[in-house]
Amino acid sequence: MSAFGASRQMLRTIAGHGWRARSSKPAQNVHISKPGAGFSFELTDEQKEFQATARKFAVEEIIPVAAQYDKTGEYPLPLIKRAWELGLINSHIPESCGGLGLGSFEACLITEELAYGCTGVQTAIEANSLGQMPVIIAGNEQQQKKYLGRMTEEPMMCAYCVTEPGAGSDVAGIKTKAEKKGDEYVINGQKMWITNGGKANWYFLLARTNPDPKAPASKAFTGFIVEADSPGIQIGRKEMNMGQRCSDTRGIVFEDVRVPKENVLIAEGAGFKIAMGAFDKTRPPVAAGAVGLAKRALDEATKYALERKTFGKPIVEHQAVSFMLAEMAMKVELARMAYQRAAWEVDAGRRNTYYASIAKAFAGDVANQVATDAVQIFGGNGFNTEYPVEKLMRDAKIYQVSKQESVIFIVMHTFYDRKVLFWNLKVLSPNCTPASEEINE
Repeated sequence: MSAFGASRQMLRTIAGHGWRARSSKPAQNVHISKPGAGFSFELTDEQKEFQATARKFAVEEIIPVAAQYDKTGEYPLPLIKRAWELGLINSHIPESCGGLGLGSFEACLITEELAYGCTGVQTAIEANSLGQMPVIIAGNEQQQKKYLGRMTEEPMMCAYCVTEPGAGSDVAGIKTKAEKKGDEYVINGQKMWITNGGKANWYFLLARTNPDPKAPASKAFTGFIVEADSPGIQIGRKEMNMGQRCSDTRGIVFEDVRVPKENVLIAEGAGFKIAMGAFDKTRPPVAAGAVGLAKRALDEATKYALERKTFGKPIVEHQAVSFMLAEMAMKVELARMAYQRAAWEVDAGRRNTYYASIAKAFAGDVANQVATDAVQIFGGNGFNTEYPVEKLMRDAKIYQVSKQESVIFIVMHTFYDRKVLFWNLKVLSPNCTPASEEINE
């Protein structure tokens, strides 16, 4: 068999939706570590079951209608209801509130599969986890049962209201204010790019409660749970974005919105820490969504390359195409390992800011690179809406746009590590001089 023939046979083997299930089976006579005994790539039976359920749902129910939702921008409520019935939504909610209480790793496995079907649908679903996370990590028992419990009783959405027209990655730049008056807080301000903003039953909202502009972020902001039907809330129009068009994204204005003090998370001034803690737990699923999109682009490109013929043979047998597919596959695998490491870290009870930021930034780039390469492999057909990859390319861009805050955290973490390293070197060797004087400041 020729080298290209062998390559083609290998691509046929990995193409389609079942290759991951086959590759996850342990080889015979290979030691599989028990939980806590060391590192293992093997999924538990429960994890495989969630993964298979999400994969089946994506392939059989999301993919057939994804293009239509993209064209109309209609909110995918029927799919969300179905995902709720299957237990593929609200996976983080604790068992004490009627949820499944799954870890970040399991949630990421589900997210990758849903994103394989359509990241617009997956984003609508995943936004619930982002909105819920501050209540999960910082809510008291009463708050959790009231606001998380209702989401297990019927399909219901929530939203994370932090981003503003002038404050995205710079969370500390938030201008929305909350002033305490008696037993209530009065909130005024504007939020922007809020996923599920027009569909949410309640919001997590971050607002400034310390009027002193010099107050540190760690003490200046407070996290609130706000009922979406509160008087004074004005929901803006649905934004028609470049990609992920069925996701509901809006601006929201808060004008003299009154919130009872019972809806403050932890205490006044704790909001910034809560918001950052939520990001640590929700960055891995964002990365997993990017990986799901990249895997879909790889599969579509592989299938097309095996079928499309030029110069009398399938284009996969042209070295330029086969090398491109190999590069795409490597990137997908590495991005998957990045999000799984980040999810594993947080489930182990460790702060994962560094790994989660790397996973989100890297997977976002991979999704864009792989989707772009898929369009290239499709050639002129890839530029046409009758083929799936142009949608994947549009959907992927938001992962790069939103990676900026992850890059900021990576830079901060790396800078801090270098300062500690040079400080330790100076203690051990007083004559050691850092390469940059700035690092020694």
